[in-house]
Amino acid sequence: MQNAGARSRKQDLSSNGLKNVSSIHWNLGTAHLVEHSLLRGEGQLAAGGSIVVRTGQFTGRSPKDKYIVRDSITESTVNWGSVNQPMSPAQFSGLYERLMKFFEGKEVFVQDCFGGADPANQLPIRVITQRAWHSLFARQLFVRRDPESAEEHQPEFTLYFAPEFHASPETDGTRSTTCIVIDFTRKVVVIAGTEYAGEMKKSVFTILNFLLPGKGIFPMHCSANVGEFGHVALFFGLSGTGKTTLSADASRRLIGDDEHGWTDRGVFNFEGGCYAKCIRLSRENEPQIWNAIRFGTVLENVVMDLETRLLDFNSDEITENTRAAYRVQFIDNAVIPGVGGHPTHVLFLAADAFGVLPPISRLTPEMAMYHFLSGYTAKLAGTERGLGKEPSATFSACFGEPFLPRRPEVYAKQLGENLQKHNVTCYLVNTGWVGGAFGVGERMKLPYTRAMVNAAITGKLDHVEVAPHPVFKVLVPKSCPGVPAEMLDARGMWADKDAYDRAATDLAARFRKNFEKFGKVADEILEAAPVIA
Repeated sequence: MQNAGARSRKQDLSSNGLKNVSSIHWNLGTAHLVEHSLLRGEGQLAAGGSIVVRTGQFTGRSPKDKYIVRDSITESTVNWGSVNQPMSPAQFSGLYERLMKFFEGKEVFVQDCFGGADPANQLPIRVITQRAWHSLFARQLFVRRDPESAEEHQPEFTLYFAPEFHASPETDGTRSTTCIVIDFTRKVVVIAGTEYAGEMKKSVFTILNFLLPGKGIFPMHCSANVGEFGHVALFFGLSGTGKTTLSADASRRLIGDDEHGWTDRGVFNFEGGCYAKCIRLSRENEPQIWNAIRFGTVLENVVMDLETRLLDFNSDEITENTRAAYRVQFIDNAVIPGVGGHPTHVLFLAADAFGVLPPISRLTPEMAMYHFLSGYTAKLAGTERGLGKEPSATFSACFGEPFLPRRPEVYAKQLGENLQKHNVTCYLVNTGWVGGAFGVGERMKLPYTRAMVNAAITGKLDHVEVAPHPVFKVLVPKSCPGVPAEMLDARGMWADKDAYDRAATDLAARFRKNFEKFGKVADEILEAAPVIA
C-alpha cells in the first residue's frame, strides 16, 4: 500500500481550483501532522503528548464577519440579517479568484472527511489549509473516511482555510479583512484572516443546518449520550453552558458533544471529535475530558510552562476560551460510530447570569417550544470576538442562532413534531449563577448540576412533586437525589428576596421583549411566557 506522501505526489487540486502549489500533503495521519506542526513552528509539544497552539489575534469566532452568497439557491430560503449577512456572487467570485492566486507556490495540507457519523446522511467534505495544525484539527474533529476508499472520495463541499489571506472591505464588501463565506452554488467555504480553527467546524454545521431540514432531518446544536438501557439524552446550549462537560459522564456513553441530527431512526453525531472548553479543567470534576488530553489532542491557547511543559488549565492569561480538540474515541465508552436511538429526555442548558432561573425545572411541551425559540443563556467571555470579561445575557434562537441559515421557526417546528411523536420529557437546567447575579452569587457547583442532570435523564425526576415558578411558570421539583432541597429554590438562595423579585421581573421582561420578533406563534406556546407582575 502506498503511503500518504506517495499518494499526494500523484494527485493535484486542479479540480478544486488550485494550481501551481508548491507541495500537497494529502490525508496525512496524526503523527505526520504533529511533526509538520512542530517543524514549521506552529505549536509546541506538552507533557503528555498534546500539541499546544496559539490562534493569534482571534481566540474565538468572528460572527460579524460571516457571510452567505446570496443567489438563486439562498435568496428565498436564508433568513437574511445580522446573523446571515449577504455577499453578492460577483463579490465572492473576485474573492475566490484572489484566493486561488494566493495559494500558488504555497505548501498546502488536505484532509478528506465527512460531516455526519450516519453513513446514510454523510456530507463528504475536503478541507484545504495553510497550516499543518489546522489540518490536524480537521482530522480530529470531522468524521474520517475509510483509508481503503480514499480514491473514491468525492467532496460535495470544499473548505479553504487561509489565515494569511485577507479580504478587502472596499472590494469584497466585508466588514474587515477577516471573512467566513459560504457559497451554496459553488459548494465552497472560504475562511480568511483568522487562525481560529473553530470556524471550520461551525461552517460545516451551518451547511448541514441549511441542507438537512429539506431532507426531513432535524439539525441540532446539542450534545448527546446514551444510558445503560439505550435511553438517549440531548443537551442543548450555547458555548460555555456545559454541553460537553455534562454529556461526558462515566456512567453513560457519549454519542457526541456539540452537533447532531435527528432522523426517523434516531440521532447521529455530525462530528468525529470533541471541542471542549478546558478553562479550569480538573481531573476531579471532568475526568473524561482530562483523560482525553493526550497525543493527537490539539490545545488552543492553553498556558504552558516552557521548561517543564506542564499545562496550566486555570490560567486565562491568553483567553477564557481555551479549547481541546480530540477524537471522540478519546472519551471512555464513546459510541462509535456516533449513532443512537430516539431521545427520551431533552435538556436545555442556560448559564443564567442574573441568577434567577431555578437550577432545574420540568417543562411542558409548550414550555419546551417557548424556551427553544428563546434560547436564553449568557455568552461567556472569549467565545466570540468583542465580548468583555463579564458574561452578557443573550437570546439565541434554538440555542444556536449564529449557525442557523433558515428561520428559527423551521427548526422549532421540527423539534415540536419530534417531541410529540416520541413522547420526550424536557427540562430546563441553569448551569449559571445562584444566590445572586454574576459578581454577587456563585456559579452552580458542578457536582450538584451533575446530580440533577443524572436524576432527570434516568427518569428519577419524572414523577417527583413539582411547584410552578411564580414568574417563569416552569415546574420546579421539590426534591432531587444528591442535592440539598434548599439548592432547588432559586429565590430562597438569595439573601435579599426583594432583589431577587426585581431581577426575575427584569429577566421575564427580556424574555417577552425578545419573543416579539417571532411574530405569529401558536397561542399555547405564548401561554408559556413568563409572568410580569
